[in-house]
Formats: sequence, C-alpha cells, structure tokens
Amino acid sequence: MSLTVSSEQHSVKNKKGNTTSKNDDELSYKRTPVSVDELKAKKFSNKERKDFKRKWREEKLLAQMEKNKKQRQEKEQQIKKEEEEKKMRERCGRLYTVSIALPGSILDNAQSTELRAYLAGQVARAAAVFNVDEIVIFDEMNQSSQTTSDFSGLKKSGQGNKQLFHILQYLECPQYLRKSFFPYHQDLAHAGLLNPLDIPHHLRESDVSEYREGVTLKKPVSGKKDAGSYANIGLKKEAILNMNVPPGQRVTVKLLEQKTDKKNLRGEVVSPNEPREVAGTYWGYVVRLVSCLSEVFTSCPYQGGYDLTVGTSERGQDVNDAQIPSFKHAIIVFGGLKGLEASVEADCNIGTDDPSEIFQRYVNVCSRQGSRTIRTEEAILIAMTALSPKLTSANAASS
Repeated sequence: MSLTVSSEQHSVKNKKGNTTSKNDDELSYKRTPVSVDELKAKKFSNKERKDFKRKWREEKLLAQMEKNKKQRQEKEQQIKKEEEEKKMRERCGRLYTVSIALPGSILDNAQSTELRAYLAGQVARAAAVFNVDEIVIFDEMNQSSQTTSDFSGLKKSGQGNKQLFHILQYLECPQYLRKSFFPYHQDLAHAGLLNPLDIPHHLRESDVSEYREGVTLKKPVSGKKDAGSYANIGLKKEAILNMNVPPGQRVTVKLLEQKTDKKNLRGEVVSPNEPREVAGTYWGYVVRLVSCLSEVFTSCPYQGGYDLTVGTSERGQDVNDAQIPSFKHAIIVFGGLKGLEASVEADCNIGTDDPSEIFQRYVNVCSRQGSRTIRTEEAILIAMTALSPKLTSANAASS
C-alpha cells in the first residue's frame, strides 16, 4: 500500500527547528515589493526589506554606471570629431593667401610680340605652380594713364602693363569660358600658343569635380521670378543655379549632384574662395592692375590689408636667414629692369628712397648669382622656391 503525501501537507524543518512549508516559500516570493511606495504601504519582513533595498541599490548603481559610460562615449566621440575636423582643415583648407606684384614693363624688354606673349606665359605658369592667389601689375615709372580692368576688345596692342594684364587673365580662365569673356584683341594674338596652366578648375568634360566655373546664360528657367538661372559649366548638361544672376557673369558653382537622369544639373553659387578654404583646392589667381607701387598696398582687396610684405632685391637679406611670421595675407613684390629702387623713387606717395623701409622683409633670393642680373620671371621662380616652405610652415605653426 503506497502512501501519497500532498504538496500542501509536505513540510521541512529549518535550522531553528521551525516547520516551513513550500507553500509559504511561494507566498514569500510573490510578496517581493516592486516599488518603494509598496514597501512603505505594506508590512514586509526585515529580510524582504533588506533584499529589496540591496537590489534597488544595485540597479541604481548599474544605471548610474551605464549613464556615465554613455556620457564618456559621447565625450570621446565629440573629441574625436573635433580632432578629425582640425586635421581636415590642416590637410585640406587653406585660409591664408599669397600674392605677387611685378611691373608690366618687363614685357617691353622683349624683342618681338611672340616673345612678349611667351614672357607673360612664364609668369602665369610660375603663379600656377606655386599656388599664387593674386597677381598685381604696377607701373614701374608711375606713367600709366589708364588702369581700368575692362577688356574692351579693341584691335590694337597695348603697353606692357595692359598686355600682361590681358594675357594673365586669359590664361587663368577655363578654356570652355574664354569665348564668352575674351573678344578678339591683338594683345592675345599669340596667347593660344602658350603653355596651358592646367590648374584644377581647368576641367574637361569627363572630369568629376564638386566645384566648377561657369557663365550664366540668357535663358529663363521658368515663369517664376526667383526660379534661378542657367549656367554653362563645361558639361553636356547645363546647371540650374539656386539664385538669379545676370547673364554673362562668371560664377563658381558647387554641384549638388554629379549625375542625374534629368535634363539639367542642380548647383548653388558659392564664393570663388570656397574651394581653397574648404576643400584645399587651388582655384587660380585674380589679376589686379594699379598705377604705381604704393597703390599695390593701398588698394588691397583683403580686409585689413597685407599683414606680411616681402620685397626682393640683390641688396636685401639672404632669404635663408629670413624669419617668416604667421600671416593671413602675404605679398611678395618683384622689381623690373631697374629694380625696386627705381619704382620707389618714381612714386611720390612713398616718403623714402630706401625700399627696405616699406617692407617687413627685404630679401635676396639668390645671394650667389653668377649673372649680373636676374630676370623678373626667373626671380619669381627662385623666390617662390625659397619662400613657399617658409610660408607654409609659418601658418602650420600658428594653427
């Protein structure tokens, strides 16, 4: 005969000799409080209270640890992002500018029109190779009667200053835009035979680039007044700009899409400085024509003017010993056939005959020259070779 014992009647003895049933254990487990309010509202044993408080403290500590971990991760991500942005700016963006100034009379020393054009092409090539952002042409003897930058397209040759101005502008302009901006002029008779600059914004139709130079077209986008403008950017498809721009204007376009099934591309007009400042891409130079040496500085287009001025002469300090401070806008000035001394003497706005007094640095870029004279186009290459590392390191140290 088997004996059956129900679970309700089964009991065990604890260490103190008291009898505790399994049913009591189950009830005790079910009575575990779930909140502090419930713990206060009902009567629980000391053991239940201690277990709950211990569990509550552990959960609170774990939550705090998780919160601290999350905050630490967010802070590390923020620091990492800032470091990456700083490296990106150092690696890509270039906020400082480098300008050169020279007299246009250097073309007058050439023996033929072909050599005059070739000499101007050498200056443009040197500027492109060394990432020069601005070229200033001044009259060495202060005898210029006209300094306008308008390109009239008259069928006659100009003096050295104006011819150099025209050729430098022509070579900097992308090939697909030249017909829109340069009518026939005798100053440009041989410009098409010069070596191309091949700078980053001289893009071919097959090249992919976020930025492109373009010319606005006389073509309405739609009936809306603020619908934008069409621009030729050197591609098979025209670009629709985000703003209305008068036709015939040169614009720098940031493409919002590289490829699309639509008939036109979308782009926005940006500053010509953005490719250099944001992407670190050299975007050509601008040309400025002034009447004398002093006007090189007084008509500076940058806010605050040039904060670093460098003069070049065989009477200056050895360029290897020159210390270059940090700067935002630097200009390097070259003399003509008679040197910078002649330009200073001819300018009545300068109150000294000593060129070293008007420059922060007055350097000799080739202290052991074998020839009696160094031509200006040669001096540009020599000076920029010596000064470019110094200019770069000066701004890298300041950042």
